Amino acid sequence: MGGHAERLVAQAVQALVHADDGLARKVIEDDAILDAGQREIDDRAILVIARRQPMAADLREVIGAIRISADLERVGDLAKNIAKRVVAVSDARQPVSLFRGIEALSELALTQLKDVLDVHASRDVARLWTMRDRDEQIDAMYTSLFRELLTYMMEDPRNISSCTHLLFCAKNIERIGDHATNIAETIYFAATGEQMPPERPKEDDSHVVVLPDRER
Repeated sequence: MGGHAERLVAQAVQALVHADDGLARKVIEDDAILDAGQREIDDRAILVIARRQPMAADLREVIGAIRISADLERVGDLAKNIAKRVVAVSDARQPVSLFRGIEALSELALTQLKDVLDVHASRDVARLWTMRDRDEQIDAMYTSLFRELLTYMMEDPRNISSCTHLLFCAKNIERIGDHATNIAETIYFAATGEQMPPERPKEDDSHVVVLPDRER
């Protein structure tokens, strides 16, 4: 599920940047694979709990698998949501800088997701602290992109429709970073039996972005 989720996100962003409708449709269709994966993991976890009655670390592993699969399924949904907006954005192409911003944001989020899945395989939980802190970088980049998109909409009302779709795409990518961080916290709990401290920043600053009124 992890590898498939990574591919869907990368392909969705590629489709958005290059206005590739065919690739966007493929992403939308392939999301069903992640949905099926989550159902399979849920079914297997229920059977393990019913037949084996796991305790302590074993129970944490089973519960962790359920939680991680749910996060990965949501990552797939977010990739699909990006793909659905490809046509609307490609109808009115925006400045290259905006798409570079989307690409940079997705690279950060995908790096976060890949690294956390590597830790899931290696159980090197010491690396999780750096990954959780990295989520702040994703939030900061999203806030900057949010401000830039608002500026383009103010400069030319014809940009409002496509920039609004890009805003939703950027927010979806930011949420992918949040799900990667959720997975990191689940891995830590499964491995140690302890919760990571709650100091994690949980939101971007786009809600406080206000651009000055332009002179009429």
